[in-house]
Amino acid sequence: MNMRGLVPAAPAVLALIVWTGAFAQDPAPKVAPQSVAKTPPSAPSSAPRESGSDQAAPPGTMIDEPAAVLQALDKVTARVRRITVKVGEDVKFGTLSIKLDACRRAPPEDTPESAAFLEITDGNAGGAPHLAFSGWMFASSPALSAMDHPVYDISVVECASAATAAAASSPPVQPSSSGR
Repeated sequence: MNMRGLVPAAPAVLALIVWTGAFAQDPAPKVAPQSVAKTPPSAPSSAPRESGSDQAAPPGTMIDEPAAVLQALDKVTARVRRITVKVGEDVKFGTLSIKLDACRRAPPEDTPESAAFLEITDGNAGGAPHLAFSGWMFASSPALSAMDHPVYDISVVECASAATAAAASSPPVQPSSSGR
């Protein structure tokens, strides 16, 4: 290897290092004056809310709700039904018994998410009831924790407040016919 080609470049590299050093920042860190003390921001004013469960929560925390709206699908008949389940309550869909243990939703300022802890038992006519699913289901990602059943499919639509649950469980209002 020929070392003569590298020797003329060495002074240029050395000059470049010295030249960039002249423009380097002051190595001593600048320190804020000791007399300025950081004060924590004041607590935000709490405006009256429609529901007591809608109070601001720290980011990443979930708000407990008293009910969940589930969507149930019978794969054989293609029947789809929305079911409102209250915490601690058992609801039947076909041969399934669905129990809601908890339902939580993200606060309004976070990304929308609802999660429900469900225990689903299949009481088929062919044998003793067995646990078909037990765990958390998420509304935004139904396939993340799905129930594996040959006939039925259950997914979480949302966690509902008491007022929303009452409205969802009532039958739809039929329009009245006028005598015109």
